[in-house]
Amino acid sequence: MTLYVDSSALLKRYVDEHDSEAAVSLMATDPVLVTSRLTEIEVRRNLTRLLDGSELTSSRRQLAVDLDAFALVSLDASTCNEAARIAEQTLCRSLDSLHLAAAVRTGPATSLLTFDLRQAQVARTLGMMVIGT
Repeated sequence: MTLYVDSSALLKRYVDEHDSEAAVSLMATDPVLVTSRLTEIEVRRNLTRLLDGSELTSSRRQLAVDLDAFALVSLDASTCNEAARIAEQTLCRSLDSLHLAAAVRTGPATSLLTFDLRQAQVARTLGMMVIGT
């Protein structure tokens, strides 16, 4: 199985939030973790918003190490076209459609790990397997 990890899930690796333990545990169960560069942008933004000082520095460093271990889906024209199709079909938020398009590109055996309820609902309407929410 392949696990696409969205921003809401990956952030829980660095910030102690509700369901952080579950997120970390779920990521540990899958040898193939996938995400997109969008996740890097969103997580870095939220780390800056939520942390400071040495905790922020340490979390940024760990995020860079972690992302090196992920397979990264490019936000190229093909992914963006799929995201636009998903957004038109479902009227979901733009960034959600980019995450979903990236997950779709990884193939039908991919599950989505998210703690974003709206994104999870859209993913399910697309026939995706969703875990986390």
